[in-house]
Amino acid sequence: MSGFHEVRFPHAIARGATGGPGYDTTIITTISGFERRNVNWQQARGRWDVGSGIKRRADFEALIAFFRARQGRAYGFRFKDWTDFATPQRVQLGSGDGTVKSFQLVKRYASGGVEAVRTITKPVAGTVRVFRNDLLVSVGVSVSTATGLVTFTSAPAAGAAVSAEFEFDVPVRFDTDQMALGLDHYEHGNWGQIPIVEIKL
Repeated sequence: MSGFHEVRFPHAIARGATGGPGYDTTIITTISGFERRNVNWQQARGRWDVGSGIKRRADFEALIAFFRARQGRAYGFRFKDWTDFATPQRVQLGSGDGTVKSFQLVKRYASGGVEAVRTITKPVAGTVRVFRNDLLVSVGVSVSTATGLVTFTSAPAAGAAVSAEFEFDVPVRFDTDQMALGLDHYEHGNWGQIPIVEIKL
């Protein structure tokens, strides 16, 4: 049985990761040379290689323990993508209608008149600040760090703007069941490629 562990991949190793968001697109080239492109994924899926983050013996040992505890690909975990882990400014979550009490955390990416909206399910505890009509809400609201849901005790009034700023992790899993570790010398080990992939929860 697979599941998810609310534990973060070791910071020191994650900092050296390479990778980022990816899409799946089918491209058909016609006989005249024109292309037809079919977008198979509306939402990006991240993929990283964290192998270059192993620097010290302590990293080596932490990785072994972490991999064993997750049982390879079986259990997901939290990963800090150091290239994209926070909102640069306050993000609009929605507007109140006097009935709805819960709002999902999202991050918005705008470019050239197009906006991509990313669902955030793993906010970092203690970093989420919620606003109603630009006023910080300090009581009567809770945030789930397991789902990214912001829940008010009383539903925001109709037309009230709900926004937030926060840091977040990415839910991921190892994309291999087999470690490939080696020792360069006593104080330094290596695993050429350590693939991890984003999972949807």
